[in-house]
Amino acid sequence: MSIDGVNGRTSYIGSAIINLRNQLNDLTTQLASGRVSTTYAGQGPDRGFALNLRAQISSIDAFSDTATNVNTRLNVLNLALQGLSDLGSQVKNASTTATQTLNENGQTSGQITAQAAFANAISLLNSQSGDRFLFSGRANDTQATAPADTILNGTATQAGLKQLIDERRQADQGTNKMGHLAVSSPPATTVTSIAEDGSAFGLKLASVQSSLTGATVTQPAGNPPAASVDLGAANPNEGDKVKFNFTLPDGTTEAIELTATNTNPPPAGSFLIGPDTAATTSNLQSTLTSSIQKLSDTSLVAASAIAASNNFFNPVATISGSPVNNANTPAAPITGATQLSGTGDALATGFAVGDTITVNGTPITFVASGATGNQLNITDSVQTLAAKIDQITGTKNAATISNGAITLHGADGANLSISSSNPTALGALGIANNTTATPAPLRVGGPPFATATNLVAGTQANTVSWYTGESGSDSARGTAIAQVDQSITVQYGARANEQAFRYELQNIAVYAAVTTDTSNPNASAQVTALAQRITANLSPQTGQQQIQDVQAELAGAGTAIKAATDRQTQLKGMAQTMLDSIEGINQDEVATKILALQTSLQASYQTTSMLYQTTLLKYLPI
Repeated sequence: MSIDGVNGRTSYIGSAIINLRNQLNDLTTQLASGRVSTTYAGQGPDRGFALNLRAQISSIDAFSDTATNVNTRLNVLNLALQGLSDLGSQVKNASTTATQTLNENGQTSGQITAQAAFANAISLLNSQSGDRFLFSGRANDTQATAPADTILNGTATQAGLKQLIDERRQADQGTNKMGHLAVSSPPATTVTSIAEDGSAFGLKLASVQSSLTGATVTQPAGNPPAASVDLGAANPNEGDKVKFNFTLPDGTTEAIELTATNTNPPPAGSFLIGPDTAATTSNLQSTLTSSIQKLSDTSLVAASAIAASNNFFNPVATISGSPVNNANTPAAPITGATQLSGTGDALATGFAVGDTITVNGTPITFVASGATGNQLNITDSVQTLAAKIDQITGTKNAATISNGAITLHGADGANLSISSSNPTALGALGIANNTTATPAPLRVGGPPFATATNLVAGTQANTVSWYTGESGSDSARGTAIAQVDQSITVQYGARANEQAFRYELQNIAVYAAVTTDTSNPNASAQVTALAQRITANLSPQTGQQQIQDVQAELAGAGTAIKAATDRQTQLKGMAQTMLDSIEGINQDEVATKILALQTSLQASYQTTSMLYQTTLLKYLPI
């Protein structure tokens, strides 16, 4: 029989010590890490639940990071928007209160203010958050606008706003500063006739009002329109009045009111009653002519600048037809009066019943007679067709027919397409079938500009494009979308060419760009007329997007983010508490267990030590 010695490898006491030591190591690790186990396997049956809770917390943290980034961008956007709003108010106040005294450069103090405001506005529209341009739509790596100096002054090859304003002024005033109007007397010498010359520019006749005794007034009619005042056989009485109402290029209206007087020389705004109606008619014509020239050199100049700025900042799609002749013998260039079908002054190849012209997806159908809605009679004129196309597109720039060529414009910022089931007849209008045009800045067709008749589309080669970001027909807000919760997304994009920004920018820019000849006796009236329009335009416009509307939309996004973040904070707290209950430990409990194990280990070590020191000799009798 053999007797083995006591050793740690075979003794149950040694195994117990190892177990106690392993437990102590585990508890020490728990106390140091604060967790039940450093592996999911050691977490027991709740480890699957713990995994789900940790994934939920991770998702909330990711949404929180997104919310932080978006809130930063929203803050920068709101600062820029408030800055733009303040600049608009600043320029409006300057246009109202600034003195109209011109400096050596032909500008007022209000216009100098506008120059600084325009540069600041461009800087704000090029705001960045990190490397992201906030007003460029989806092209967030691209600056939103061209530099302020380039927009105003152009480049070596591209015309800027100042050049387009000057070209438009020449076109609107005409060769003799009559605004493309002619005052004349037909064979009946008691008749004063006033007529447009068919140009797209200048003053447009609206109406004539008269209290002249015995006079007969003919309202504007025809193509181009003309009106007349026939004094008849009796002179007007002193104090009788006649008023000529005009529409200006920017859509505003002005009137020339003339009063009959016996005072010689007549006061301003009056015409002298002569010894007979022929002499009075001559005096009326002379006074009307000088009054039109003054209107042309004052309010018309201001309205022309506003129109040029609108055409520059608000690109429009334009289809310019080729010059074509009618079916007459000898042939002559088509006009607005040319019929759409027939002989003589009709299209070389006319439209037939059942033919269609489709404009931006909307068909115009030709019928024999009794046209209604989007129908035209085949005997209608080219002008009637042009007006129907304008109605469909919703353009603010009416179609023109000049020198046998028709020019069509689309709505602001929209494409323009035209096709026909009868391509030959469409070709007789000078337009190729399936023609599509994209928006471009409009400018006067020239040189020469004083005799120009229509607007043409500028190109990238010859005209500055002020907006360089992404353009689209969808919502600008939708160009930047962020998910801030499982089922919540916010939209916070912006484009510098949105109506609110563009409209403010173009009015500040035109005020900053216009210069006036200080030697012109009408200089003060010019800048006054311009300042009045800037004041009116920078006031809130009914039915038009305002900067405050954009601020409200972005505020809605911020509110949604805050609501989602608050909810996520609560959810994360609950999930973390549950996760801690699974993965965490009670430090007091673990410390107590460690103390108990340390005591057990100490006793076990002492017992083992005693056993190792025990030998047979101790039990043998001496």
